[in-house]
Amino acid sequence: MRRMAAIASVAALSVTGAVPALSAVTTTPAVAATTDDCNDDWLQAKGSRLYDKNGNEVWLTGANWFGFNCSEACPHYLWSADADDCLKEIADRGINIIRFPVSSELLVSWMKGKPMPVSSFSCNTDPAYTINADFCEADGKTAKNSMEVFDIMMQKCKKYGIKAFIDVHSPHTDNSGHNYNLWYGKAGVTTDVWIESLVWLADKYKNDDTLLAYDLKNEPHGKGQEGDEAAKWDGSKDENNWAYAATRCADAILDVNPNALILVEGVEQSMSGAQAGDYWGMPDRRDNSPYIGAWWGGNFRGARKYPIKPEHGTSQIVYSPHDYGPSVYAQTWFNKDFTEETLLKDYWYDTWAYINAEEIGPELIGEWGGHMDGKENQKWMTLLRDYMIKHHISHTFWCLNTNSGDTGGLWDGLGFMAGSGTSIKWNEPKYELFEKALWQTATSGKYIGLDHQVALGKNGISLNEFYSKYSSTEGSNLDGGKKSPGNVNNDTPVVQSIKVSYTAVEGGANLSWNKISNADKYAVYQNVNGSWKQVAETTGTSYNWTGLTYGTNYKVAVVARVNNAWTNDYSNAITVTPKQTTSNTDDYPKNVKANYNTQYHQVQFTWDKVQGADKYGIAVYLAGKWRVQTSNITTNSFVTPKNLTPGMTYKVAVAARVGGKWNTADPIKNAITVTIK
Repeated sequence: MRRMAAIASVAALSVTGAVPALSAVTTTPAVAATTDDCNDDWLQAKGSRLYDKNGNEVWLTGANWFGFNCSEACPHYLWSADADDCLKEIADRGINIIRFPVSSELLVSWMKGKPMPVSSFSCNTDPAYTINADFCEADGKTAKNSMEVFDIMMQKCKKYGIKAFIDVHSPHTDNSGHNYNLWYGKAGVTTDVWIESLVWLADKYKNDDTLLAYDLKNEPHGKGQEGDEAAKWDGSKDENNWAYAATRCADAILDVNPNALILVEGVEQSMSGAQAGDYWGMPDRRDNSPYIGAWWGGNFRGARKYPIKPEHGTSQIVYSPHDYGPSVYAQTWFNKDFTEETLLKDYWYDTWAYINAEEIGPELIGEWGGHMDGKENQKWMTLLRDYMIKHHISHTFWCLNTNSGDTGGLWDGLGFMAGSGTSIKWNEPKYELFEKALWQTATSGKYIGLDHQVALGKNGISLNEFYSKYSSTEGSNLDGGKKSPGNVNNDTPVVQSIKVSYTAVEGGANLSWNKISNADKYAVYQNVNGSWKQVAETTGTSYNWTGLTYGTNYKVAVVARVNNAWTNDYSNAITVTPKQTTSNTDDYPKNVKANYNTQYHQVQFTWDKVQGADKYGIAVYLAGKWRVQTSNITTNSFVTPKNLTPGMTYKVAVAARVGGKWNTADPIKNAITVTIK
């Protein structure tokens, strides 16, 4: 349960302007981000590792730079430093990715076309004192708004070969917003608003692989006895179930950018299973507690039973624990002469390390770090660092900033002088400890970037350069210097147009499309309520889509995977309409199905539409008689009231009214039996 205090060097400004609920949000069209020359740096997961478009393994080794989440709405220290100078040093020092915390409130302001202004930001185009000139308005001294600052920062990251990702640090803009438990409930941010704002940003940057990933929420937390006010991880659809919310959000982002990585953090507490009948929200016990604790965002015990499995699949999912040492809080696992072995046994393995060790998914430690005390905290940092290196775990160090109260930063101070630019004083002992965990060649010590074309600063190389010149001769500090030949494709991916056609068949549509060069897979997507949902994947150029309802129009598109990267252009979408199933000419519903909701103990019935029917009715066999429950249904589905008695069994028949007449005999013959769950 980390308690980071961002101690601002300037006076914090009050946050104004609450965000309306989702129904009131009217979005402006997203302004396209600067287009990447190749857009070929997207990554994907397989087992516990991450790979590039060519199937080569990559290692994300970076640091955090906060400020966009705070009242200043921009990276801290640009009040006394030039962004180019900072990013150049970051790249030269081998940091290949930056985690930028933001707030949902900030993203919503961008989405609505009313970006928050920045404060405590120095910019000037005067030749006598030029600082952050690219961030100035036309007058040469007024800073651009927060969204423009973010966009320019992404362009500059691209220039120096640095990748980036954002994390939603809190719903509201607040220098201490990380202390709030949940991803909703502040500044008008609901779960839907949180999702919508992330989807908006993902859509804006879907053609710019500088912004590689989305860390959905920083440190969801709260103690079990807080009940609905605390984040939990289980199999329910409760609003405070982080696993369910994260899965929904992941699917929504992948609808607009199927190439983005989705980082999912853990929670604080999970159920211990200490006693039968224990439940989330019950009071804690001093002995034999019903809860198992962890660092905020660090508890993945629930993921063993309930892993994150979006409809899009798990190829883009990365689990992202946070882990800290005794200088942040004296956790029980530090109450001994701890070693890697004791940390694994007492905390790491069952809490998060099993995900990597058992090949469930890749991990990125989103926050780790602390003060250099020459004692226990430094010992812990060294042990975690070495464990991440040995087990190919990506990471972003907390943090670059000097103003993190409980950890300090990699920087000790920044200053700016006309003529000489920014001077950054690095905490060299801390950087030396951290630097060993930066991805670099095994003997020559060249830092390895994540861009295939652009080298990482003056001391680094590009991904293509590593795999064409170094991976087979010296390897890297990943996997103990293991050498591999690598696979390099310098060709710029050419995105070709897919033209989709179809032939209507009974209850379905046979789709076909043209072959795309270098494509090894295709995916069929359906537009459902404005979001694209994957229907199927195939290696061929056709797909027979079945189970469709006559009289319903379906909007469908096909995308291709080229060089291990999915295109995300749905502009080829067509509308298909299936033929009527010949068996559907009968005057009673067929294919009656029951879908159970175990949370609310209710049932949804669905059936095939009947040609010419204007009404449907539901009857239940009770006390030896068929009793009509309703006869005024106008669609081919019906949901029962909530809180039916679990374990009760019913016979149910569905009838249709055709030409003013009800056929009840055939539905009764074809009645189904349901048991309430």
